[in-house]
Amino acid sequence: MNTTPTAPNRKRTRLVLGAATAVIAGALVAGAGYWWLDRDELSQASAADCRMAQRIITEAEEISTGPAPEAQTWWKKTGDERRAQMKDGYLGAKVSRYEGWALATARKSPEAPSAQDVKNLEEEARGHCSDSGVTLSMPPLGA
Repeated sequence: MNTTPTAPNRKRTRLVLGAATAVIAGALVAGAGYWWLDRDELSQASAADCRMAQRIITEAEEISTGPAPEAQTWWKKTGDERRAQMKDGYLGAKVSRYEGWALATARKSPEAPSAQDVKNLEEEARGHCSDSGVTLSMPPLGA
């Protein structure tokens, strides 16, 4: 019987390639599983973004009972500041909606939100600050 030295090398090469394929496939499955579990998680804003959001919310509550021209000026200034400084755009969008509602309330617009609308928005916004140590509080506007 004549055995060539290439037969054991082929088996070893096949074994190494099979093991490498298994490792790569396992890594892909683990990555896909991590993505699947994390896909519905909210973005987490920094503590600085959450503090800024709470400051804007507090100002919005105050401005919603004031004169409409002052509310308009505040809305423009605050929106510019938020867009320039807040890094979490998802939290910024929630705060922006509250800013707009404050302006609508000051204008006595029929588009002013209900207390339930504000409460729903508060829950959405709080999710973005859950890891920051800041608890957002959005009181009803115009009270």
